Order: sequence, then C-alpha cells, then structure tokens
Amino acid sequence: MALSINELKSGLTILVDGQVFVVVSYQHVKPGKGAAFVRVRIKNIKNENVLERTYRTDDKIEEAFVDVKKLQYQYRAGDTYHFMCLDTYEEIAIDQKQLGNTINFLKDNLEISAAFYEGQLVNVTLPTSIVLKVTSTQTGIRGDTVKTGTKPATIETGFTVQVPLFINEGDLIKIDTRTGEYVERA
Repeated sequence: MALSINELKSGLTILVDGQVFVVVSYQHVKPGKGAAFVRVRIKNIKNENVLERTYRTDDKIEEAFVDVKKLQYQYRAGDTYHFMCLDTYEEIAIDQKQLGNTINFLKDNLEISAAFYEGQLVNVTLPTSIVLKVTSTQTGIRGDTVKTGTKPATIETGFTVQVPLFINEGDLIKIDTRTGEYVERA
C-alpha cells in the first residue's frame, strides 16, 4: 500500500529499493524558497545500516507489513535451530546463517523476537542482556580485582567472553548481547 509522506511516523516499516527499513526519525522542512520536503532517517532491518533520505511532499512510499513473532528457543539439530512460536505453538526452524551472531547467546527456553516479511525472516532480536553460566576459565587468584585485567571464559553456549580475573567456573555472569561483552556477575 502506498503511503503519503505526511503519513510517516517513527517505527513505521517501509520498502526502499526492495529492502525493508524502519523509520527512525523524520523532519518536515519548509524552506523559505521552494517546495516543502521531508528528511527521513531510516534503518535497514536486516543489516542495521542507517540512511538519510529526502522526499518531496508528493512522493509515495510503499509500506512493508512486517510480522513480529515472539519465539522460544527449543533445540539445535545440525545447522538448524528450532523455535516455538509463543502465540500459535507451532515449531519454526531457522538456518544458522540467518541467525548470524545470535547463536552465541542461545540457550534453552530463551525468548527472542523475530521479524518476518512475506514469510521470510529478516531480523532476530535478543534480549539486551542475558545471564549465562561460566563453564571453563582459569581459576582466580586471591587478591585479583576488577581493574587488574581480564581473562577468557567459555560460557554454557560455547562462546568465549573476556571476564575479570575474579570470575570462576560455575559463576553466573550477565552479558550484553549487542556487544558480546561481560557486564557484571549475576
């Protein structure tokens, strides 16, 4: 469905050059000379690139109907990850390539948001931070503090994170899923 420029609002998903974008911000500009226009900042849902576009008031934009589903991680079978839709209880299988780096933080029963456009997965959003158990790391030495350095630690998903020296095997730690960095001991 074609939208008028005046119908734009933050959070709206639109099609630009065949790709799905979400409107981050928009500004209606009326210059002293010439016709009014709208300056729009849009973010690609798939790769999160941000673009700035300018549209005249008579331009039309195609709206993209994105279906966002709450999914719960169930299990992995080879390169396929299986999720359960929390609304319909149907099982959805997603290939490892489509999930990208999110596989580093998937643990049983973790709830995620998945955006689908025309039946195809376009984006997976994890919670901002998750609590995971440290499965292996070097033992800490008495007197180690937060400011003296870091060491590698393997978490229950198999991902390696840099943690402070006082973290030991079996500790629960909070990790920022956007950056993959240690936040705090849980």
